[in-house]
Amino acid sequence: MHRGLGSAFRVVKMTACGAEPQILVQYLVLRKDLSQAPFSWPTGALVAQACHAATAALHVYRDHPHTADYLRELGRMRKVVLEAPDETALKELAETLQEKSIDHMLWLEQPENIATCIALRPYPKEEVNQYLKKFRLFK
Repeated sequence: MHRGLGSAFRVVKMTACGAEPQILVQYLVLRKDLSQAPFSWPTGALVAQACHAATAALHVYRDHPHTADYLRELGRMRKVVLEAPDETALKELAETLQEKSIDHMLWLEQPENIATCIALRPYPKEEVNQYLKKFRLFK
């Protein structure tokens, strides 16, 4: 069991009405087609891909203030896992995120070099929703 490290994971956003907490979310986009024929990867293998991508993004962007805030209270982390229909959609999203300077990791399963998942560093959802709205929750 982990210990809560305080409630400082929220970024404070100043508004006209004063300070309001801004919730940070780590978004993951996982390839749905890998769970279907002809791939038929087991559920555990897909979950592992999302875990790899999330861990890599948190590590690579560990010095970003949003990531540090997100990790301060482990019991309050929020993740949203979305599905991409196939590799093409995943790679197109990666290109868009790169063009828009959205910090992310495209996880490539080795040794096959297969793109399986994208994990963004933690963001306020308002900053990244526009790039993710066409993807639905992973089922």
